[in-house]
Amino acid sequence: MSKQFSAACERNREPILTILREVLTEPMRVLEIGSGTGQHAAYFGQQLPHVTWQTSDLPGNHPSIHAWLGEAGLSNVLPPLTLDVSNNDWQIGSYDAIFSANTCHIMAWQQVEKMFAGFPHIVRAGGLVCIYGPFNYDGKFTSDSNAAFDASLRAQAAHMGIRDIEAVQALADRAGLRLLADNAMPAHNRLLVWQRL
Repeated sequence: MSKQFSAACERNREPILTILREVLTEPMRVLEIGSGTGQHAAYFGQQLPHVTWQTSDLPGNHPSIHAWLGEAGLSNVLPPLTLDVSNNDWQIGSYDAIFSANTCHIMAWQQVEKMFAGFPHIVRAGGLVCIYGPFNYDGKFTSDSNAAFDASLRAQAAHMGIRDIEAVQALADRAGLRLLADNAMPAHNRLLVWQRL
């Protein structure tokens, strides 16, 4: 019962992997923020054996992550750390790269702000931050499906919703992150890659 399944993870893992293969080329430590079900960690860990993949999430998601990792049996994918981005004291070590998928539109905006503010404390100079998900451009939805998705999110909880890329980039600027790539992905998603200066 603890192992959860996300159809979205299943659909987007190959396009995401294509980009990750291009940017995570060296042996490195990667922290996944918001590992969710654990599917991405199990898959990317298998496909990127040179990467040490550290999972993290709130405790309620840990059982599913443990279930996926237990089934995968990968020595390079580590059990989940408890990480609440709202906490100002991230005692989770230093990493070469960060990966987070479909979190910015689920978190409250104040949590997105705190997450970006935390990056300089855990990402080494020259390290990468990779964020996947839908974003608005020039204050507009990029598709009718994204507009409908945003409406469904806000119906679930007022704090959720698709974020404006300009506002997210402003957070990245304050965190000392330089945008390297804004990759178009299937289903009107993006994979943004920044480098810490």
